[in-house]
Amino acid sequence: MTTAFPNTFDFVGHNAPSRIECDIYDLEVIEGAIPADIAGTWFRSIPDPAFPPMLGHDTYLSGDGMVSAFNFENGHVDYKVRYVQTDRWKNERAARRGLYGLYRNPYTDDPSVQGRNTGIGKGNSRGVANTTPVFHGGRLLATKEDSRAWEVNPRTLETVGEWDYEGRLRSQTMTAHPRFDPETGELYFFGYEASGLASTDVAYAVANKNGELVREDWLKVPYCALMHDFAVTKEHAIFPGFPIAADLNRIKAGGPHWRWEKDLETFVGIMPRAGSVDQLRWFRGPACSVFHIVNAYTEGSKVYMDLCVSNVPVFQFIRDAANMTIQPHELQGGVERWTFDLSKPGDEFQRDTIAQSADMPRTATKDMMKDYDIAYLARFNPQVAPPIMTGPVGAGFNELVRVEVKSGRSKSLPMDQTSTLQEHVHIPSKTPGHEGYLAFVVDRHSDNTAEVFIVEAEHIDRGPIARIKVPMRLRSAVHGNWVDKKDL
Repeated sequence: MTTAFPNTFDFVGHNAPSRIECDIYDLEVIEGAIPADIAGTWFRSIPDPAFPPMLGHDTYLSGDGMVSAFNFENGHVDYKVRYVQTDRWKNERAARRGLYGLYRNPYTDDPSVQGRNTGIGKGNSRGVANTTPVFHGGRLLATKEDSRAWEVNPRTLETVGEWDYEGRLRSQTMTAHPRFDPETGELYFFGYEASGLASTDVAYAVANKNGELVREDWLKVPYCALMHDFAVTKEHAIFPGFPIAADLNRIKAGGPHWRWEKDLETFVGIMPRAGSVDQLRWFRGPACSVFHIVNAYTEGSKVYMDLCVSNVPVFQFIRDAANMTIQPHELQGGVERWTFDLSKPGDEFQRDTIAQSADMPRTATKDMMKDYDIAYLARFNPQVAPPIMTGPVGAGFNELVRVEVKSGRSKSLPMDQTSTLQEHVHIPSKTPGHEGYLAFVVDRHSDNTAEVFIVEAEHIDRGPIARIKVPMRLRSAVHGNWVDKKDL
């Protein structure tokens, strides 16, 4: 490598690229014991750039995708991590340098790759597959919302290839936040910018329990908005969009893909889950920013959606595109419940705060798509410790929170002064009446190592029942998922 990584937030300190593919057999359990009913694999997606950015700067979210696996069996844990060998990864590896320009802007790429495609869709050499590993129908899919998924072997983590549901998927994109129905085994997903850069086309798709695509319908949204997540209930599909907007002329001129547009409205489209897109009903509200939805359910004529809301985007690069300067204390938000009454006319909906600001929400799989009570979230709490800069946003999470949604009661597990935590995953228990477990990586910034904490989900405030040592720094993952041993 003849060029150094830039000396910017996304590439220094704990965010420094790791670029390490490895196997670590039988990690050391340094405290407690791993419960016998934890048997399976926890897959995680990590952006980790293999080469410095071509333009000398980039966002964390552009990093080449790695998939890692913590495999739990008989009280032991093995670790494996591999790059997803996308076209982008292969092209840059062959050139031994960065070839791609601005985040999600193919018009800024090196001429050697610029003419190969439009930067989106089939054969998209820009896709990095770095956001969420999704296991469904016997396949492990590495996803990122600006392209199609890449299939990865769940045992070896070797790359199989781009996945388009055997040629059936017409959408050029697939969300990194599909919704799984634990009762039917179906996977519901969507793709925005489905027909190309900055388009207003959205594809709504369903794969059956065997992983076969059985539905794909297209709809139009009011404008090309960031649609990172969506929600599905037993009766409805919900498509929210927020005023982080794309503009094709700006992109072609070499500008940023996303820009915060505070004068645009938030929109939410709701349709019957098994119905037609012609039945979509649009609701509108003031500008806000949402990346992650906790859960949603339908009760009579009302649809409830719980989500993590902030007043402006949490990502600095999106605010920078709008020349927006904001101090950390001006970033406000909370976990909210949005209520849509389908029996009433109009496009308004009700907003109620149900918890303090937090993100990376999780529920138990059994609670998905229906009325529920328990949610698990992570947050940065300034009362716990001063901020430690890590991950794609800024201050790393330093507190895990269990919220009882109906009562508002909560429990928390704070980190120590020199540690942060990455996104947690819920692991069901095989013991009836047991709430299950949460597993998460704890970054030890004092010595650049990591641990995996296992806590009882119902009693997170009691601390870990097992601590597992990882003898290296783990670059911050985006999202992960648990797969039970029997399903693998």
